[in-house]
Amino acid sequence: MSKSSTVTVRARPVDDVATATAGGLTIHGETFVVETDQRIELVDLTNRVMEFVKKFNMREGLVSLWSMHTTCALFINEFQVALLSDIKRFLEQMVARDAEWMHNDPKHSDCDRMNADSHLRAMLLGHNVTLQVSGGEVVLGQWQRVLMAELDGPRARSLRVQIFGVS
Repeated sequence: MSKSSTVTVRARPVDDVATATAGGLTIHGETFVVETDQRIELVDLTNRVMEFVKKFNMREGLVSLWSMHTTCALFINEFQVALLSDIKRFLEQMVARDAEWMHNDPKHSDCDRMNADSHLRAMLLGHNVTLQVSGGEVVLGQWQRVLMAELDGPRARSLRVQIFGVS
């Protein structure tokens, strides 16, 4: 077993911006960066996703948001200060930072960030969100928001957003 992680390599890097159309279907993707200030931070991306969708005048379709990092998660929940504190506390209780994780042990891993807890917390939350677009707008429940969880910050995080649908 190697101490190093296996690297995923594309034959061609992802374009920062890409668009394709066929018939009435349009697909457009972009990469954007979110800067974080804390080790664990919850960021509301809802307005940014909604603005992205409106920019393309899609009547019906899907919008997908993808984290390009193993220690940065995306999920849907309410954005309310007390709940945000509860989410952070829950993650810290579920996956203790100071537990004896093999990823943090130099005998087993070459990772110097000591961030096994961040990887495991991201695994609980997931790395992508796909939302419906209907009537030209993102479909979300009354209290639902699109959230990004920074789990190993502060860092600059690259997210990929892609919309596909019909005008």
